[in-house]
Amino acid sequence: MFTGRRWFFPSALLHQLDPDAARAGRRPRRTARDWVVDFSCFLLAVLLGVVAADALADNPHVPPGLAVIDQVIGALACAAVWLRRRWPLGLAVAMTPLTFVSDTAGGAGLIALFTLAVHRPFRYVAWVGGVNVAAVPLYYWLRPDADLPYVVSVLFAGLLTVASVGWGMFVRAKRQLVVSLRDRARRAETEARLRAEQAQRLAREAIAREMHDVLAHRLTLLSVHAGALEFRPDAPPAQTARAAGVIRESAHDALQDLREIIGVLRAGEPDDTGRPQPTLAALDPLVAESREAGMKVSLDQRVEDPATVPSSVGRTAYRIAQEGLTNARKHAPGTEVTVTVTGAPGTGLTVRVHNPPPEGEVPAVPGSGQGLIGLTERATLAGGRLEHGPTPEGGFEVRAWLPYG
Repeated sequence: MFTGRRWFFPSALLHQLDPDAARAGRRPRRTARDWVVDFSCFLLAVLLGVVAADALADNPHVPPGLAVIDQVIGALACAAVWLRRRWPLGLAVAMTPLTFVSDTAGGAGLIALFTLAVHRPFRYVAWVGGVNVAAVPLYYWLRPDADLPYVVSVLFAGLLTVASVGWGMFVRAKRQLVVSLRDRARRAETEARLRAEQAQRLAREAIAREMHDVLAHRLTLLSVHAGALEFRPDAPPAQTARAAGVIRESAHDALQDLREIIGVLRAGEPDDTGRPQPTLAALDPLVAESREAGMKVSLDQRVEDPATVPSSVGRTAYRIAQEGLTNARKHAPGTEVTVTVTGAPGTGLTVRVHNPPPEGEVPAVPGSGQGLIGLTERATLAGGRLEHGPTPEGGFEVRAWLPYG
């Protein structure tokens, strides 16, 4: 940050905006702007000291010897202005008694108060500034001005003190505002990066669920027919050819589905020229495909007009039935699966997939439950709900309700 114009900014502000410098504990180095400001403050202190020295020479209330001491103290105070960045509080505290005994140190005292208000919190400024303001009436009572009345002198000196403190607090507030805006920008960048990472993660999860829903059904069909060929090498040629045809078609469909998903990933949006997404009307081919694979499936579809079902709802119902058949094929092979779809506009669409308990022991399948988690999220996004779990007789049931009309 500020790589091209660092000289234009105060070193204290750059130090606050640089987290590495703050952690390392390095002192801020003066920039070109700091040198210009420090030299200007030094010249201002000298100029005010010279004006005060001329007025001091014409003041009959001040002896010549005391005037010389006053000027020496003022010269030391002007030289001490160069230390204002390193020790702002110490310099302001030291200037308080010096300005009380020396007229020519008044300019250096005002600059010290200004520096304290810029670099330190208000509680330090209040104490030191309050002591300086309280000392003004006593100072002009002991050393009255030769040209101005007492009240005017007190008011003018008090106004200068308050003005220097107020200007310093204004500068400090501007720097704090810049730092706060920078911190806010950093937080916004961090939050935007986190939101982008979260969106990517959610997109990956959605793609993974979609791949599971699409490919799991095809791959289980491949597994069933490949297992039949493995355990029945002596099967009639017609049956072997039929099983090989089913394997080829399922592999082709799975590859086509995978290509569509990869195409979505590459293009960033669905391809309108690809195959249409399944709807509620595709349940009959799904059940027929499962029956060809050797499953016992009964379909009870009691929807008066499936064409009126919205495509998003029909696609969700299709995925629920597909996942239910896939799970039954994996976890309860040989059982009869019942798929029931009921509903009407206004009452919603209910999808139920039920299978009785399997006969004998069934080996555990890795990754069980992931598809049901995806289906639950899919149904929730569609505005519905999904429940699944074992039945009292030992079977398993998936029941979903989706809004319809």
